[in-house]
Formats: sequence, structure tokens, C-alpha cells
Amino acid sequence: MKTDIEIIKIQLSSNFKVMSMNFDSITNEEAMIFPDGEVNCMNWILGHLIYIRNPLLNILGEDSVWDSEKFSCYNRGEIPLERKDEFISFEELKSYLKQSQEKLEAKLNTIENFNPETIKDISTLCFHEIYHSGQLSYLRRILGKPGAIK
Repeated sequence: MKTDIEIIKIQLSSNFKVMSMNFDSITNEEAMIFPDGEVNCMNWILGHLIYIRNPLLNILGEDSVWDSEKFSCYNRGEIPLERKDEFISFEELKSYLKQSQEKLEAKLNTIENFNPETIKDISTLCFHEIYHSGQLSYLRRILGKPGAIK
């Protein structure tokens, strides 16, 4: 039987793989395209995913991979189109994603169990990541790229 930690490890690993597949061959310029002039671009979605991964790291007792104030343009409730000049390059974002993945995997490999008071937050943050990961597949297709998952 899978433990709650194993389930979260599988979810985060699968999400990371799906995100990486959807980023394949996407340029920085393409990642900055806001479809219909307002739909969130790939850059913002990836930055937002990292922004929200930081609280997950914190819940698990780890430091964030970046300063949330400095990268507040990726926070929930922001209007990405109005803050696009603050976005960092897509390559940098992918590097932060990789760092967050490595930290999460390392931590999940060392803990015995979750604090019961954090399980709701952990599952909500994982759901949030799954939700936005799915958006990346549609954005990839909107950008004229073939689907990444066959």
C-alpha cells in the first residue's frame, strides 16, 4: 500500500515530467505570448507554479528557492499582463523549477510522515500544481506545437 508521502512523491515527479515535456522546444519569446491578448502566458504559469511550490517547501521545513517579494509578479491575484516586464527568462524559470524539484524530492526521501495538520495544505498545493500543469499543454498547442504527451 502506498503511503501519503509516496503518493505526493509520485504526483510531484509526474507533474515535473509533464511540465518539462510541455516546455520542450518552447522559446523565451513563445513563453511570453499571451493568447487572445490576455490569457496567461507560459512564463507566468511556470513562475506561478514555482511561486506556489515555495510554500510547499516551507511546510516541509525547507527554504524557498526564491524570494517571494522579488518575484511577486508570479503571485496569485496579480495581473500578469500588467507585470510582464518583471518576468525573468523562461530558462531561468526552468532552472528554479528544477531546483524546487530536487529540494522536494530530497526532503520527501528523508521524512517518515507528514505533520497531520499540514496534509490538507499539501494536498491542496499538489492539486493546484496539477491544475496549472494541464494549462501548459493547451498553451503548447495554441503556440502551434505538437502535443507533448502521446
